[in-house]
Amino acid sequence: MTLDKEFKIGEIDNRIYGSFIEHLGRAVYEGIYEPGHPSADEQGFRTDVIELVKQLQVPLVRYPGGNFVSGYNWEDGVGPVANRPRRLDLAWRTTETNEIGTNEFMDWAKKINAEVNMAVNLGTRGIDAARNLVEYCNHPSGSYWSDLRISHGYKDPHKIKTWCLGNEMDGPWQIGHKTATEYGRLAAETAKSMRWVDPTIELVACGSSNRHMKTFAEWEATVLEHTYDHVDFISLHTYYGNRDNDLGNYLAQSLDMDQFIYSVIATADYIKAKKRSKKTINLSFDEWNVWFHSNDADKQIEPWSIAPPQLEDIYTFEDALLVGSMLISMIKRADRVKIACLAQLVNVIAPIMTEKGGEAWKQPIFYPYMHASVLGRGVALNSIVSSPKYDSKDFTDVPYLDTVSVYNEENDTVTIFAVNRHQTDTLSLQADIRSFEGYKVVEHIVLENDDVKATNQINRSNVVPHSNGDASVDGGQLTAHLPKLSWNVIRLGK
Repeated sequence: MTLDKEFKIGEIDNRIYGSFIEHLGRAVYEGIYEPGHPSADEQGFRTDVIELVKQLQVPLVRYPGGNFVSGYNWEDGVGPVANRPRRLDLAWRTTETNEIGTNEFMDWAKKINAEVNMAVNLGTRGIDAARNLVEYCNHPSGSYWSDLRISHGYKDPHKIKTWCLGNEMDGPWQIGHKTATEYGRLAAETAKSMRWVDPTIELVACGSSNRHMKTFAEWEATVLEHTYDHVDFISLHTYYGNRDNDLGNYLAQSLDMDQFIYSVIATADYIKAKKRSKKTINLSFDEWNVWFHSNDADKQIEPWSIAPPQLEDIYTFEDALLVGSMLISMIKRADRVKIACLAQLVNVIAPIMTEKGGEAWKQPIFYPYMHASVLGRGVALNSIVSSPKYDSKDFTDVPYLDTVSVYNEENDTVTIFAVNRHQTDTLSLQADIRSFEGYKVVEHIVLENDDVKATNQINRSNVVPHSNGDASVDGGQLTAHLPKLSWNVIRLGK
């Protein structure tokens, strides 16, 4: 590998390390919020969960959905809690109590030092509800909705900057599913009205629910035909799983993510060319993760229950490796992927799990996400890599070494993130780092395990990183041994 400080991909927007809390399963209730829990603060938020989230340094949290938002009346979640209605959530067939709403969630976001990426309902609702929500959240005072917020105890506006125009509107499962033209027209007009209330906001249009939708990339092209002048981002969503228990193929699925990103960039730039526009649409990968473990269990849930254990994937060591590669994929396109949200944050396909009344703990995927978020801030470098390759069922020429590097000029550090996909062999990494004269190895973190199905449970952490990697620098050459099936973080500094 060759690293040079002049080989820059682009500045990493910290929001690429965002996450997601939806009113789904135990993400909110029994996740971030559990009055009566030994760690609960005066608002009922679990401080043990807050401390774990702070370790991740999550900069942005998408809220309140997800499929949930397409049937959500935001007015149900403001004002006196005793007066809030219970609603049937058609997206997940549960009962929503509305104990937590916009203001409470904004309070929680402040406790974790994160901004909020607010989604508006373009399924059952539209322009009016969206513009009113922006007014409620962002207008200082002197209007009906801003004064209502003040009457609810929030004198200062929330100043929410980033807004999603609906969720997965191309999906037939979505409440209020629309064609690309129907959605594009509605999104454009909603965006105009929201911006008239607050011209400073940034807006995300819905892209395809995944790359394998029949209407992908036609959906993106049509939606952007309508919204190009009114939005800043187009969204991407993807989830992967090892359903066939084929490890080589599973660990190669980040190559599909790469192609998804390249395809959306190409489509957005086609519309840019078609419109003779000087504006560039960036990408918001606002749902991504591994999701498949809990599918069968979710079929057994009693309809209309409150906060049932839905989508509670118990992650394995091999899942952590793929999550690491997915992070690498997004950092490699940091010039265009400016927002990303690991879906989700607590209990629901999440790095953090909780027990009602009990402990909170870290799943294996917590670690690559934490390492990238904390150490992957700066400029993404275009590493020139030569690696042996393999073929799998769905992919050819899969590099055993999956890697990206981040240069933080302010801190005089370089961080190399690397996954060794080889199932039996250590990779011997040789890197030319002469551009970084005087840099030495600060730390070589390794996440490895002989059991690819190893999990973490309450009071039993089988998958944890160590700092016993052997990376060293001599004469401008970095040498490191990357164990078989491992996630590696090599930190260099002066």
